[in-house]
Amino acid sequence: MPQFNDRVTALQVPGTRQFANKVSQYENGINLTLGQSGFDAPDFIRQAMVDAVEAGKLRYTHNKGLIELRTAITDYTAQRFNSEYDPETEVLVTNGGSEAIDSIFRAILDAGDEVIIPAPAYAGYEPLIQLLGAKTVFVDTTATHFVPTAEQIEAALTPKTKAILFNYPTNPTGTTLSADVIQSLVQLLKDKEIFIITDEIYSENIYEGEHHSFIEYPEVRNQLFYINGLSKSHAITGARMGYILAPEYAIDQVTKVHLYNSICVATPSQYGAIAALTHPNSKQMLKHMNTAYIERRDYLYDRLTQMGLPVERPTGAFYILPNISAYHSDSFQFATDLLEAEQVAVVPGAAFTSYGEGYIRLSFASTMEEIVEGCNRLEKFLKSYPKQ
Repeated sequence: MPQFNDRVTALQVPGTRQFANKVSQYENGINLTLGQSGFDAPDFIRQAMVDAVEAGKLRYTHNKGLIELRTAITDYTAQRFNSEYDPETEVLVTNGGSEAIDSIFRAILDAGDEVIIPAPAYAGYEPLIQLLGAKTVFVDTTATHFVPTAEQIEAALTPKTKAILFNYPTNPTGTTLSADVIQSLVQLLKDKEIFIITDEIYSENIYEGEHHSFIEYPEVRNQLFYINGLSKSHAITGARMGYILAPEYAIDQVTKVHLYNSICVATPSQYGAIAALTHPNSKQMLKHMNTAYIERRDYLYDRLTQMGLPVERPTGAFYILPNISAYHSDSFQFATDLLEAEQVAVVPGAAFTSYGEGYIRLSFASTMEEIVEGCNRLEKFLKSYPKQ
């Protein structure tokens, strides 16, 4: 047989998908794994997509995306962060945040380069880096409440550091970066020839205080790739709607990767995104969703605490990461035992790098009914599961 790329064959299916697939085999399974909203996409977004299809808007758009969408993105960014970007030259619409990350990495990384990422970290970053022959340098944040410090990042810098990726609110921890933390990181990085990649796909899902962004700091603008999208916030993961804001010189390079990869984002999805960013009911919809997420987060946090599991209270996203190391040192085995005994699927913390070992991730994007039943089953499981 012809041989595949060695780097591809070395990749593994992420733990999130492994357990999401396994729980589907159980008739009464409770799935607390996937990071997608339990809400339906708003009517005004769906209708905009339908209208686009019915109007025959099914041809290619500009590689960077519809100018109307890029303008809506920059207008929204200016309003929210008081940061101006040119819709003609400094925006690229991508197939979700995932393609944004992949296209940026392929545009900036050479074999042997290093990318610093605070950990535990989203499972989708490192494989993309590995495929390019580059190296991921993880920074352990478990002792700092899952928040990276400037001192930790500085200690990880080497002459091979090409980029640093920050994801916040963070998958899998639900923690975020305060303005003070971002300021300290900006001061560290502003004079260095290092790209800053900030994945803020959960920035609309903030439950305490305000979301702050590197995009607010002009001193790092020429180093910065800002990634966002509508998949999580507007319950349209399947529409694959993400975007990048960056200086023109950077967008030019990433666009070349994007156009050879996918040409452009599906046209109906782009019209749906315009509606998401401009419709008068959009803000109210986001508020409604976040109110529900706060209720679910608080319930889940209280139940886990009552079960005696150490856990940080999430301030954003829709994940919580309790520590189960008192029960098992192998989070994959713990999650497997829980699934087989009680038909509850969670994600092993080790799926989010070795620094996630000893934890499990639960998603509270699920319905309240699923969360309540999942907690009942988890509590029952722990009562019969021996501690180490």
